[in-house]
Amino acid sequence: MEKFNNLKSIPSYLSLQNIDTDMIIPKQFLKTIKRTGLGKSLFYEMRYDENGKKIADFILNKEPYNKSKILLAGKNFGCGSSREHAPWALSDFGIKSVVSSSFADIFYNNCFKNGILPIKIDDKIVVELAEYCKRKEEIEINLEKQEIKYGNKIVKFELDAFKKKCLMEGLDDIALSMEKISKIDDYEEKLQNTKPWVLNK
Repeated sequence: MEKFNNLKSIPSYLSLQNIDTDMIIPKQFLKTIKRTGLGKSLFYEMRYDENGKKIADFILNKEPYNKSKILLAGKNFGCGSSREHAPWALSDFGIKSVVSSSFADIFYNNCFKNGILPIKIDDKIVVELAEYCKRKEEIEINLEKQEIKYGNKIVKFELDAFKKKCLMEGLDDIALSMEKISKIDDYEEKLQNTKPWVLNK
């Protein structure tokens, strides 16, 4: 997982509330177990018409928002089923941070495991940031300071210290386990010597 620290981007804004994981990545794209290749199907039913042609008015199909790394969204983003393909699709598209006033819990936690920073802030701030989307101006996210900078304003956001550490150091669940590999090896060696029948089934 890539390390996360500072992020600058022109944000894209989806004002819809209750965007669920099926809207983020529809069920027909869940057959893969790969984390790559899903970006083209992100928000599929909003981005494409019935013939598979891009809908010109959808924000992520427009320049420069098709290169946005920051997504602003309405409240309760990521509700619905717990599919991990949702953060995979966002990440593969290039989204590194989602900013909303509230998230579904499972989606929120899945983001951290896939290198995406979900930021909870007040609705009024989301609307203020949306103005920068309209003006095609960058905003900046500093993870270490837990700040969003836009124009001459700075707003702080809260974040769990462990989740912050994992993002800044690029640690997913596998990497966290590998940090303890020597202890795991020691335990297995001890088990082999004291209870060999456990490992030799």
